[in-house]
Amino acid sequence: MYAVLETGGKQYRVSAGDTLEIERLAVEAGQPVTFDRVLLVNADGKSTVGSPTVASATVVADVVAHKRGQKLIAFKMKRRKGYHRTVGHRQELTVVKITEIKA
Repeated sequence: MYAVLETGGKQYRVSAGDTLEIERLAVEAGQPVTFDRVLLVNADGKSTVGSPTVASATVVADVVAHKRGQKLIAFKMKRRKGYHRTVGHRQELTVVKITEIKA
């Protein structure tokens, strides 16, 4: 059984026991979180596609930790003008472990 859920503007295909890194959630580590924006549920080969979401489906997960992603570098430059700028960015992430898919 798997589901496709949406969080943080991205879509993830998950099944029970999976571990994901998603956009930062305002939930303490060790607490459960419920995702109700479930776009698709596949149970034993029978797919249910929402329009846009499946009404009765939820995905339950435990928050494992909060962390920061790897550093990404953006370099801006205008040739012959003496302008150059380096900007770094690290995304705030939450690690969750999927415990259950309720269809």
